[in-house]
Amino acid sequence: MINNYNSSSTLKGVVTAAALAASLMSVATTASAETVIRLSTYVNELDVRYEGFKHFADLVKQKTDGRVKVEIFPSATLHGWSEGVDAVNGGVSDISWIPGDKRLPCYRTTYLYPVAIDLENQIQMDAELQKLWKDEAAAQNLVNIFNSNYSYDQEWWFEEPIEDITKLDGKLVRSIGPLVSMMIEEWGGKPVFVAPKEVFQSAERGVVDGINMGVATYSSWKLWSVMPYMVNANLFYGNLGYMMNKKKFDTLSAADQKAVLEAGRESEEWLKPRYEDWVDQRVGTAVMKGNGQAVTISQDQRMAAINSVQSKWDVEVDKACGKPLADKVRSVFAKHAP
Repeated sequence: MINNYNSSSTLKGVVTAAALAASLMSVATTASAETVIRLSTYVNELDVRYEGFKHFADLVKQKTDGRVKVEIFPSATLHGWSEGVDAVNGGVSDISWIPGDKRLPCYRTTYLYPVAIDLENQIQMDAELQKLWKDEAAAQNLVNIFNSNYSYDQEWWFEEPIEDITKLDGKLVRSIGPLVSMMIEEWGGKPVFVAPKEVFQSAERGVVDGINMGVATYSSWKLWSVMPYMVNANLFYGNLGYMMNKKKFDTLSAADQKAVLEAGRESEEWLKPRYEDWVDQRVGTAVMKGNGQAVTISQDQRMAAINSVQSKWDVEVDKACGKPLADKVRSVFAKHAP
């Protein structure tokens, strides 16, 4: 028998197979090179801030040429309100909002602070404060990616009109953390912690008589119908950092790290005017078309309310930060005073 060995066709087959294998390896390498970042937020999809997260995700994809992809998980679907640090370090999420956690003592006592501030240069102010909190965050394997400043709309609601916000007369008021709890107690009320998505039922069932919350969250959870009387007091600097697992961040190339941080800063700038307009529209709609009422306290009342708690809270800040760092934080607030 004669074996018709065709060296040319065999060689072509080998080359074709090699090319196919190389192509498959290239596809596999590209797929494995994509980094997925899971972003967890308590914000729901009706909230304008959700659009800000989508904008951030789009910018990250664009700036990294698709090497980094951000997946958004709204409405606290991945973890609860106070679990941000554990969620990020435990692999439940890669970026989460970080509330007042005892492992971040200076951040915990100053990310929400009783003070009058001018929000014109808010983005710069947030960046200055994050630099002061940076080492503390890094010690917990965290790096701040972007800020979610809520100074503009952190306010108070009650079932009925209240004459003086500093005279709560035993009312049960929803608190978001230690500072607000101290304020409520100082003003004669009783603080009650309720997670954002549980506030509607708590208010409807009479578990609380009042609520401290941001207008954006309050409106997106449709709370005006159960507690319609708003006191616009403007008493706080408030800023939730969205922080990433530092070890995962460090696995990104220098170019992609830069791209993610730039996307965060640009998203803050993109969102700020939209956020403020959206908040104003929600208050206006509640008052003009719903049964809501909104009363703004006088500047004298505002400063009296702030002064009634600030010095007492500063004792906690000095303990948590150490006085040198606490003074640096306060100097930032002073720099941005109205």
